[in-house]
Amino acid sequence: VQLVESGGGLVQAGGSLRLSCVASGRTSSGYSMAWFRQAPGKEREFVARIGWSTGTTYYADSVKGRFTISRDNAKNTIYLQMNNLKPEDTAVYYCAAAPFALAGSRPQSYISWGQGTQVTVSS
Repeated sequence: VQLVESGGGLVQAGGSLRLSCVASGRTSSGYSMAWFRQAPGKEREFVARIGWSTGTTYYADSVKGRFTISRDNAKNTIYLQMNNLKPEDTAVYYCAAAPFALAGSRPQSYISWGQGTQVTVSS
């Protein structure tokens, strides 16, 4: 599975952005898709994930109520709607894919990654 993210940028605190991730290649309904982020000097952390076929979603506590993950199966695309952004949300955001049975919050479970898109939130 090849993944390409887009939609990052610079936004003021309290603003919104929507990230997109287009999947190509051997896409399958048996995958879960996730967003991770990595700030400078920090480890990559889980943000949210969604099952391609089930639509079931999971979120990190730090983004719950502010971020929404969704998917458009016809377009092989997942989205991350980010509202009420905070400076601590500043990071490179990555899209990732894992077999449904293995997916979770650990980056090691994911077998395909996008190149990342920068999100910067100014105070």
